[in-house]
Amino acid sequence: MTPTRQGSFHLFRLAGIDLYLHWSWFLVAAYQVTSRNGEYTSPVWNAVEYLTLFVIVMMHEFGHALACRQVGGQADLIVLWPLGGVAYVSPPPRPGALLWSIAAGPLVNVLLVPVLSGLIALAKAGGSPDVIECVRAVWFINVFLLVFNLLPIYPLDGGQILRSLLWFVCGRTRSLLVASVLGLVGAVGLLGVAVWSESVWLGILTVFIALGCWRGLRSAQALALVLRLPRHTGFACPVCHAAPPQGPLWQCGKCRQPFDTFITGAVCPHCAEQFPATGCTDCGQLSSSSAWLIAPPKL
Repeated sequence: MTPTRQGSFHLFRLAGIDLYLHWSWFLVAAYQVTSRNGEYTSPVWNAVEYLTLFVIVMMHEFGHALACRQVGGQADLIVLWPLGGVAYVSPPPRPGALLWSIAAGPLVNVLLVPVLSGLIALAKAGGSPDVIECVRAVWFINVFLLVFNLLPIYPLDGGQILRSLLWFVCGRTRSLLVASVLGLVGAVGLLGVAVWSESVWLGILTVFIALGCWRGLRSAQALALVLRLPRHTGFACPVCHAAPPQGPLWQCGKCRQPFDTFITGAVCPHCAEQFPATGCTDCGQLSSSSAWLIAPPKL
């Protein structure tokens, strides 16, 4: 389960990317601000600290989205919620493109370290104790987010970076399988830490991580099954050039029935709905149905 636009507020659109904020963020923000009295002389600084966390997470997610755009992928939606943020990115089906799309997020946090360190030095030179404490807290928050995200636990950034590196060596399907299994092992370890530290938030986050691992594992198993299917001749994906597998692997968007689009000519046999575009089961990219045809050799 990941956050979606349902139950979220549209904040703004930047560089063609829509930013949404889930309603639950406000509840958690109110709890966090009111439950940390005494750290500053005014609760306003608690609010500033939490809003700064919001900005850091937003910049992190925009790093993912903009990097994905840079390698030719699709990225037009970001949703922020209490457990972080999700940039809905779809990079081209290449390990290098995936690697850059994922690594750009933590890279934003890396670049923020010297910036925040400089602000701490400036605050110590002439700022109030509240300013110094706030900037120091933001520095630690940024470093914590960086270290936590780089844990090699799928679907955290570190786990996805590991998956993209494995993709170079063992291919798309096996890399996802290995990363998902290692992620489940890591999730068990995180759950142990959550119980030991009596951290409710870490426990909730671990549950979502484990669900992401499970989805990755199921996706890897489905990809493995598709790879073993016989292939259609006379067709090839315009993006990755793979021949499409045989079988009812495409679902009609109107009647929700499965069918083999390459047998029916991109027409649903159940409701006669015509589909101008067809998705590739290998790379996941949509292409014009007519573009899949391979021209016969000239005699």
